[in-house]
Amino acid sequence: MANNPFKENTISYQDWEVLKDLQWHCTKCELKSGQAKTWQTWRDEKGVQFEEPTHRRWEARIFCNTCKKTTSHRKLKTLELLETVSIRVQITPKIAKKVKDLYGCIEAVLLRKLSPKELEIDHKFPQIRWNKNEEKNDGLSDKDLKNKFILLNRNNNLWKSRQCESCFKTNKRGSFPGINFWYKGDENWSGNPHDEKGCIGCFWYDPYKWRRKLNELVSSKNN
Repeated sequence: MANNPFKENTISYQDWEVLKDLQWHCTKCELKSGQAKTWQTWRDEKGVQFEEPTHRRWEARIFCNTCKKTTSHRKLKTLELLETVSIRVQITPKIAKKVKDLYGCIEAVLLRKLSPKELEIDHKFPQIRWNKNEEKNDGLSDKDLKNKFILLNRNNNLWKSRQCESCFKTNKRGSFPGINFWYKGDENWSGNPHDEKGCIGCFWYDPYKWRRKLNELVSSKNN
């Protein structure tokens, strides 16, 4: 049986203490971690095993007697942690600065120039689709870094995570709100679920390139 894998006095530590009874718990009134990204990190980095009511869906819609509403509930399948998980390499301050400089601190979703402190380095290919550990980033060229990472602020990083998790569950790729355009493929995920090629063409994989491809299409139609 695993001890609590999180640091004391953290939200994740508290949520583990609630979930360790292996019962269903409401994400609205019992659990404090409100973001899907948090639960993904539990699975992918800590090896936490959640109950999976349907394939690749680690939550259930259950009526909560406290909220008096039907809400998302989560339940640990076991207190044992998986030994093999997809580990992401820590992004060093040096690499973070380099990526921010390469993009001129331009945030990917709305093309806003933000201060370096407001920006986060995010992987284009979402961790939820990884089936192997990440290799170190130290030796990557400028081109490789731009092929691997984008810049997002905190809210848009969480937004991307939700879109990618939904895509993984449903095989329906996300879009920029109101614009159903994929420069390669369509809304349907195709191929191996762990193949990065399936992300190509989606706004959330590379907003910079997606915007450029859409503008090229519009220009070609106007000429």
